[in-house]
Amino acid sequence: MHDSFNKFNKNIERVKILGGFYSAICSLTTPALDPSDILRSQIVLVVSAMDAFIHDITRVGMLEISENKRPSTDKYNNFKISILSLSRSFTGATFSECLEDEVRRSHGYLAFQQPGKISDALNFFSSLDLWNSIGRKLGKDAKDLKNELSLIVQRRDKIAHEADSDPSYPNARWPITLPDVNHAINFIELIGTEIYNLVTQANP
Repeated sequence: MHDSFNKFNKNIERVKILGGFYSAICSLTTPALDPSDILRSQIVLVVSAMDAFIHDITRVGMLEISENKRPSTDKYNNFKISILSLSRSFTGATFSECLEDEVRRSHGYLAFQQPGKISDALNFFSSLDLWNSIGRKLGKDAKDLKNELSLIVQRRDKIAHEADSDPSYPNARWPITLPDVNHAINFIELIGTEIYNLVTQANP
């Protein structure tokens, strides 16, 4: 799971580097050039970093259960494995190998971005009360944390699926600022770090 967290941190760092490019371009050009799409790409990429991280630790956590490294959960016990994956066990594949294939296949089309989807994913390998646990660690209300993440994901969706267009003003896009983007990045980095800390504690 440590490798998953390292990848998450590297992805976050790549997103932050883009902010440096944005600032450099702004300092070297006139306002006639609008580099704000760099900020929009940061929002898309930071949510993607979180999504990929949750996919990774869910897969790894489930494999840890299969290898008796952590206790199983009800959701893990009810995870469905296809006949195709099961048939691999008759050709020499281990159960863990079959399980990993099935997790990748069944989760491959899912997005683990919204707070509820993230906690649902983690329930495959942990009984952690995720958002209340993070709230207690940070001294914040769980509802506020979930609302803040939801707003970031909603903005990501507007950028990715609607070109960030403001329907009230034709040919205009929703405004975006560097401080707002930096806040979103730092928030997701904090949430990802707290999730990692919680799920790597002794059998959460």
